[in-house]
Amino acid sequence: MRSRQSDTTTLRSLAGRYADVAARPVQEERRALWASHHGLRSTRVPVLVNFGWHNTWTKEYFGPQIECEDPLFRSVELNLRMKMLHDEVGDDTILEPWITAPCAFRVPYGIFGEAYGVRRNVSGTHDDGGAWKADAPLRSWDDLETLRAPGHQIDEAQSAGNVERLGEAIGDLVEIDAGRHPGFHAFGSDISTTVAGLRGLEQVMIDMHESPEDLHRLLGFMRDAILEEHRQAEEAGSFSLTTQANQSMPYADELPRPAANAGPCTRKELWGFCAAQEMALVSPEFHDEFIFRYQKPIYEHFGLVHYGCCENLAKKIDMLRRLPNLRSIAVAPSADVRACAEQIGLDYSISYRPNPTDMVCADWDEDRIRRIISRDLGYMKGQYVHVSLKDIETVQGDVSRLRRWVGVVRSIVG
Repeated sequence: MRSRQSDTTTLRSLAGRYADVAARPVQEERRALWASHHGLRSTRVPVLVNFGWHNTWTKEYFGPQIECEDPLFRSVELNLRMKMLHDEVGDDTILEPWITAPCAFRVPYGIFGEAYGVRRNVSGTHDDGGAWKADAPLRSWDDLETLRAPGHQIDEAQSAGNVERLGEAIGDLVEIDAGRHPGFHAFGSDISTTVAGLRGLEQVMIDMHESPEDLHRLLGFMRDAILEEHRQAEEAGSFSLTTQANQSMPYADELPRPAANAGPCTRKELWGFCAAQEMALVSPEFHDEFIFRYQKPIYEHFGLVHYGCCENLAKKIDMLRRLPNLRSIAVAPSADVRACAEQIGLDYSISYRPNPTDMVCADWDEDRIRRIISRDLGYMKGQYVHVSLKDIETVQGDVSRLRRWVGVVRSIVG
């Protein structure tokens, strides 16, 4: 078993290297790039490669590298190694000169409704990356009466302890940002993700036809619970300039720049992230009635909002326009790029997501990459677009594909 000192030695080595990379002038150039891009000013096309521990290939690649045994240090080690890979890949990810210590909560703010007091039974394979199935806990509408609104419940002692321990280990090398944010955050506050977890995705679609009034009651309860938790979090000073998300880089001309320990602040100073992947096959009318109308009051409180993840929004952009602070829209692999571009125009920035299978997951074919990227960027010529490679589940053992992909795209966009 490794000693605590060994964990600290590993973390310090990584933190020192990371601090050097984060201090390079290119990071400031990227901040200016993203602020202008999301500020709807003409720039070169930003290029992103997105990955995380949820992607299968990252477990295969980073798993053998992880040395720390302490859970907190282990999570930070993984975070640092992923950031250092971004430096090798050379995309426009900004490597900030701080590490955010994770925030701890007194209730489980999972994306499947755990914070509302429900318990899920999960069955599936034990294989890493294997399939699993969760039984929807809200089986009867009578169960609505058992749901609770959790409010904002940070575990202050554990959160402060995380900051203190990381500060003692690496605080002289890189600033430690005290992570504080609402429990209902990003996918946890978009309602769509959680209602599918509570009722089951197929059942939600049945409910739209057979039990619309009950479904509206559930959605109204969730909206109000999220709004109240966000209100309490803002009142408690738990929003800071590092508690924001937009699936790219959270910069824009109109908003304060992210900074470590820069709080408290209001939601109006921050990016909010919203999506409705579960509504991909639902009509625009039902998407509006059963999801968007409940999302809108939550996200109107933020300064700017990005909407969309993997869902096809080509027929729903008119609906999204009703969100007054909308600034960025995802164009997913399944979407009609030309149709989206024609509707979006110069009103929003475009997060264009080519199919990762065509890019790096199924062999390496540079001609195919050039053909697809050139065609789609041609549809969006003159618009405020960035290219985001995400949902990469395999690189077939060749991580160098990510760096090469960035090089190919950069050669196309100039």
